[in-house]
Amino acid sequence: MSASSTPKQHSRWLNRFPSSYSIRYGVWVLSMLIVVCHLFSDHLLGFFFSTGTQNVVFVIACLAMLLGFYDVQQKKHSIWRNYPVIGHFRWIFEAIRPEIRQYLIEADNEALPFTRAQRSLVYQRAKSVSADKPFGTIIDVYQTGYEFMLHSVVPAKHANVDDFRIQIGNEQCQQPYSASIFNISAMSFGSLSANAIRALNAGAARGHFYHDTGEGSISPYHLEAGGDLVWELGSGYFGCRDEKGQFDPERFAKQAALPSVKMIEIKMSQGAKPGHGGILPKEKITPLISQVRGVPQDRDCVSPASHSAFRTPLEMMRFIAQLRELSGGKPVGFKLCIGQPWEFMSMVKAMLETKIYPDFIVVDGSEGGTGAAPIEFTDYLGTPLREGLLFVHNTLVGAGLREHIKIGASGKIVSAFEIARTLAVGADWVNSARGFMFALGCIQSQSCHTNRCPTGVATQDEDRQKALVVEDKSSRVYHFQHNTLKALADMIAASGLEHPSQIKAEHLVARVSEIEIKSYRQMHYFMRDGELLNGRSKSPFYARMWSLARADSFKGNS
Repeated sequence: MSASSTPKQHSRWLNRFPSSYSIRYGVWVLSMLIVVCHLFSDHLLGFFFSTGTQNVVFVIACLAMLLGFYDVQQKKHSIWRNYPVIGHFRWIFEAIRPEIRQYLIEADNEALPFTRAQRSLVYQRAKSVSADKPFGTIIDVYQTGYEFMLHSVVPAKHANVDDFRIQIGNEQCQQPYSASIFNISAMSFGSLSANAIRALNAGAARGHFYHDTGEGSISPYHLEAGGDLVWELGSGYFGCRDEKGQFDPERFAKQAALPSVKMIEIKMSQGAKPGHGGILPKEKITPLISQVRGVPQDRDCVSPASHSAFRTPLEMMRFIAQLRELSGGKPVGFKLCIGQPWEFMSMVKAMLETKIYPDFIVVDGSEGGTGAAPIEFTDYLGTPLREGLLFVHNTLVGAGLREHIKIGASGKIVSAFEIARTLAVGADWVNSARGFMFALGCIQSQSCHTNRCPTGVATQDEDRQKALVVEDKSSRVYHFQHNTLKALADMIAASGLEHPSQIKAEHLVARVSEIEIKSYRQMHYFMRDGELLNGRSKSPFYARMWSLARADSFKGNS
């Protein structure tokens, strides 16, 4: 301070120091004082600490002092420069913020992707403990959007959940498959750990439901327990590709012949990132992943955004026929998240022209997705499940093809009511991915893409995945599926129904305002059989989209 400084300037500087510098540099300065006191005088610290504690305090102070010197010199983080030492607490608190919020702050029915109530329901059913709740619902039944199922004054007899199955395979299929109405959705080995795959498949084998492989192909862990598999065939053709990444019929036929493989599913797109390819960095490609996927280890594994085996809807139908023949007549279908409406209608027109019908279609909602994806894709791309499902169901009905093709659905389905709600708008069965991850012990830490999953579910770190005990978690997978179907049996019995296939749009109701409720039948447009073919559709939207669709091009007439 210069001699010319005025008393007012002195006062301003002194007033500023305690509120600014002492807070910003206080811990750093204190650590330096402790180090100096310890080095030059044993007596000063002796007033406060015992001899043993003094050494510990001295080491901590040294580390804090050195960290402070580093902070003020580095140029990457402004907060560290302005707040040496204490600035690091921001990163610490930010790192544990999801856990703190999840365990201490959030209410039962808040926070996404899944609420505490949803996760707790899965955990309880996976452990086979009571999920009953006392003292009434915590849901505001008068809020807009509240949905419920109508019961009957003449309840039906409780059905056997072992009968909750659906036959998949039309007249063009030689090996139809009887699938459970609740199965494990697509999750690849590589995204999930070996122990997670083992536990999922063992649970599926015990409960007689299927396990979708995901596009990462069939690993040895998928085959250990002998559970039913749906082999998902993505655009990378992993497990059946040649050296150039093109589809290899011979390799496909060999894999498809495995007894565990019950159906083949072509992945057109997925809810998490529709229209987006994928890259598995070469650093993450282990020798086993390289062998399973049929890719080299010295370069990134690229999954293209579109298929190379076909370019038009007509070629797609011929590819389906080829896969059915190569697999020995097993059911073949495809999965997609609905995008441009005329593109799916183009596929349907190709079915009509070629008379080649897929055995099934799985509709993936944009709210689905276990893996990491760009935030814009996760939040703003693709059609949500119920709208996409209703569109697919209506289009097949309107084209007169619904009787030939079964429809599956996936996207945030973990409870019996969510199954019922999905069946009411056109699905024959449902799949769940994250629900079964919760059954494995997932805590929704949202660290799937970091390889540091705290529960060993979504990691290739061998030490971390040892925490997932296959015998225990496979039982939880089985119990979650079985107990959820038992809850569904209770619901449909209360509604006077004996099988989930009897759930119709009139059984589900939604509140559309504070003073009005409507059934799904009233809320949604449901097509009549063959309505699109005779040109007399009552829906301008469906009629317009149908006119844009072309069997020879996905681009349509737009």
